[in-house]
Amino acid sequence: MLRTWLQNRKGEKDVNKKHSEEHHEELAEIVDGVGVDHIVVEEDPLSVLQAALEEKESEAKINWDKFLRERADLENLRKRFQKEKEDLFKYGNENLIQEILPSVDNLERALEHAGDDNGAAIIEGVKMTLAMLLASLKKFGVTTIETKGALFDSAFHQAMAHVETADQEPNTVVLEFQKGYLLNDRLLRPAMVTVAKAPQ
Repeated sequence: MLRTWLQNRKGEKDVNKKHSEEHHEELAEIVDGVGVDHIVVEEDPLSVLQAALEEKESEAKINWDKFLRERADLENLRKRFQKEKEDLFKYGNENLIQEILPSVDNLERALEHAGDDNGAAIIEGVKMTLAMLLASLKKFGVTTIETKGALFDSAFHQAMAHVETADQEPNTVVLEFQKGYLLNDRLLRPAMVTVAKAPQ
């Protein structure tokens, strides 16, 4: 009787094993059909929560990095706009000043060619007009470029000719044809000059 019971138990185990193998085969077919590497039947709830927390932390870090980049871009844009505004304020009158400069040139030439025969009153009037124009330009940040006895600087001077002379050091300004001007320390117009060179 004991032998019969053991045989029955063995038969049940064989049947259960067979059913289990068949069940695994069915699961494998389903997995292959949907293209999934593995199916988790049961998971520890703590592990699930930990994985979700790590995912959210990673997402938060990515969003924080995006926020910092956007903030930096916005700050750079603000600085650029501020600089453009300042440049517009400092250099916005450049075209107007360039239109005024020829008048200054003509007044200076008139003074150079005026003689006592033309009347002291005319000379005095021209001097006053020139002084007023230069004062107005100075209010807008216009200053003249010094040339007399200065070393030639291609950033501020335009050489019109070279003259051999032993009276002045080579590469110094000998004569000024036309004055140069700066607008808030930026070149507005170079000075046209004659430059000394050593005698041959």
